[in-house]
Amino acid sequence: MVKDKATVVIVGGGATGVGILRDLSMRGIDALLIEKLDMVNGASSRYHGLLHSGARYAVRDQEAARECIEENTILRRIGKSCVEATTGMFVQVEGDDPDFVEPWLKGCKESGISTRELSKEEALRLEPNLSRKLVVAYEVPDGAIDGFRMSWQNVQSAARYGGRYKTYTELIKINIENNTVQSITVRDNVTKEEYDIECEILVNAAGPWAGKVAEMAGLECSVSPSKGTLIAFNQRISNRVVNRLRKPSNGDIFVPHGSITILGTSSITVEDPEDTTTSWDEFEELMKTGEGVFEHLRDYRILRVFAGSRPLYVPKGADGGRNASRGFVTLDHEKEDGLKGMMTICGGKFTTYRLMAEKFCDVLAPKLGNTAKCRTAEEDLVPEVSVADKKAARQYFPAYGVNLSATRLGTEKFPEVVKTLKENPESREVICECENVTLAELMRIAKEPTSHSVADVRRRTRLGMGTCQGNYCALRSAATLNKLFKDKLEGCNDSLSDMKNFLQARWKGITPVMLGKTLREAEMTRGMYEVLFNVNGGRRG
Repeated sequence: MVKDKATVVIVGGGATGVGILRDLSMRGIDALLIEKLDMVNGASSRYHGLLHSGARYAVRDQEAARECIEENTILRRIGKSCVEATTGMFVQVEGDDPDFVEPWLKGCKESGISTRELSKEEALRLEPNLSRKLVVAYEVPDGAIDGFRMSWQNVQSAARYGGRYKTYTELIKINIENNTVQSITVRDNVTKEEYDIECEILVNAAGPWAGKVAEMAGLECSVSPSKGTLIAFNQRISNRVVNRLRKPSNGDIFVPHGSITILGTSSITVEDPEDTTTSWDEFEELMKTGEGVFEHLRDYRILRVFAGSRPLYVPKGADGGRNASRGFVTLDHEKEDGLKGMMTICGGKFTTYRLMAEKFCDVLAPKLGNTAKCRTAEEDLVPEVSVADKKAARQYFPAYGVNLSATRLGTEKFPEVVKTLKENPESREVICECENVTLAELMRIAKEPTSHSVADVRRRTRLGMGTCQGNYCALRSAATLNKLFKDKLEGCNDSLSDMKNFLQARWKGITPVMLGKTLREAEMTRGMYEVLFNVNGGRRG
């Protein structure tokens, strides 16, 4: 049964997919994006959040380095509310190869990446927690980026130009006639309904799942999922991004985000991109390496450990893992395989998602007779909430909550939330103290057609992603959202199961690091939810 149609259907709601949706929509092309779960649920939300300067690739991958510094500049301009312009440091400590410095400096210069040498005294003044075994330090234009927020802002921008999107819509079949893609069959993962969507071009932007999508069309795509494990600390260990000045390896990047710091990452080739498990050995390797930069790393409280899969493109016979290029590849399957109406994009990194979309759409658009130029680097993703509007809203928000809410909600939803807070004092209740999320904001996000669970709302509001990791807000949010979701399809929402799933996702990240302060906190959580609230129906232990 054909239920929908679009000129272009994009499979994959990560950074690359939403970037393509925005680009095509701004060119005036009818585009529809589908994602089998919630938006930004895979690789684009499971990384260290580094806005690359390109310096990490300056020695080995000049093309990737140049792309990074160019896109770094663009994203700071068009996505201001998503970027924390921290700058960065590349540091060497005793034992690191001093011969690596000269080719690194040469590579940075050739790539257009600015560097400034810091004296040991200045480096330690700027970052007092650095190891006293520091040898040399250089400043570079690294930064931090909120992957959730930037991806959703791309979606919002695309929607203003007619772009459409469907979450919880899974591709289950590619329908081909006469070597031409005619339509796709999808399953609504909420209602379980299956139906067809007609299209002229199918875009495979499924990241580490791109190989599986290609298989549905009888094609091969050399995507090698590479799992990266990361550690989130409760403290802001550094105010700048700190990289180890040596050949890229595991555990040599520290990225500050708000009040936390993320240490990453490992590189483990896996068969299944769904594999986001973490282990004690991976944790220990990251910690031991990280201690070379911050000697007292184990004194900091660990929030969680998590992992995601990179979509590395590895042609047959090439090396994978750390040796694989971080560049991206566009595959036109009409030219490559004789299948008309299907294209694949894979590889790359979050920092270059916009450029990837531009280059990809420069190939796709002419197939449809569209000669419009890319404008995604010229226009801000979303308009900023004005200073006057934020000032007027302060009397209704918790302390420090106005700016956080304004950047999450944007100019369309922020006034609605302020109006609710003003007219309904009960809506000023703070559901999540760590991230200053009010009941009014939850009410607004729960109305979105893409919101079906606590986890969906979490990704839009950062609910439960702060210091307590959901300990205190899980029960509140589940009870609140149970009421807010009552008008949605019956049988789709079970508040107790929803809360358990929410807590289980947090628990998964805590289990591999169950020691010290983290162990005590885990016992407190277990006591609250299993003993006091009896969420497991009488089970103990």
